[in-house]
Amino acid sequence: MEPHCFGGFWTTAKLEVLKKYLSGYTTALKNQSFRKIYIDAFAGTGSRIDSSSNAKERYPLFPEFTDKNSQEPHDGSAKIALNTEPPFDEYNFIEINKKRCKELLALKDIFPDKADKIKVYQGDANQIIQKICQENWFGRRAVLFLDPYGMQVEWVTIEAIAGTKAIDLWVLFPLSAVNRLLKKSGEISSSNRKTLNEFFGTEAWYANFYQQVQADDLFGETYVEKISMEGIGRFYIKRLKKGKFAGVIDQPGVLKNTRKIPLYLLCFAVGNPRGKPIAIKIAKHLINGMETSD
Repeated sequence: MEPHCFGGFWTTAKLEVLKKYLSGYTTALKNQSFRKIYIDAFAGTGSRIDSSSNAKERYPLFPEFTDKNSQEPHDGSAKIALNTEPPFDEYNFIEINKKRCKELLALKDIFPDKADKIKVYQGDANQIIQKICQENWFGRRAVLFLDPYGMQVEWVTIEAIAGTKAIDLWVLFPLSAVNRLLKKSGEISSSNRKTLNEFFGTEAWYANFYQQVQADDLFGETYVEKISMEGIGRFYIKRLKKGKFAGVIDQPGVLKNTRKIPLYLLCFAVGNPRGKPIAIKIAKHLINGMETSD
């Protein structure tokens, strides 16, 4: 199996949180009659290696993704889920890349006892997740890991997840990618505006991210002031809270590279009201204990 080359220390940090949450989740529900499901969008291959050279080749416009780390393979999110004990009743892996889908299907041979529980979907994560969310969720509960490289996740997908009232969501908010589209001048191209509108599910982001400020001088001219990266993150958390989730963690984990540049926010939202107290408690504990940079 060929490992998926991407990330660094910050990737390890988010996966460690996921690993511990999945274990806590299945343990908490082990005596419940619910069918327990794991859903992994942007699933990769099941294994990964940290590769600075690979990141440079594939993401030349995102040098902050580059970290010098070991070339040794590590378990990716798919393998972490399959190794979770107690186990899930079903595993859904979503990946747009055909070659990586073949690698994910090979996990059936590595985990023969779980082969009949593994489903691999090739295609756009937004479309597939929305279709899964339209199913009947009575008697089912799930954890969904949304781990995009950039701004691929549309807000309609987030709304569909919340609407099930049955899915706990771990989602990486691409702070660096969003910030790159927000020009300091406030002049945003029509294509980037469309991307941001679909990503946030509203046009209100502009009024929140920019404000007219009057210069404190004799002329009193006005200029545009852009919000901080922290402010961008707060806006996304507010958006999650306005949705139909039962609860959202106020302080997400901040994932940074070795140069201390914030790349992502690791956000958590719980779907079912009855499961909210324990889910929020576990997720908060894990986020507070994160080691987010070298």
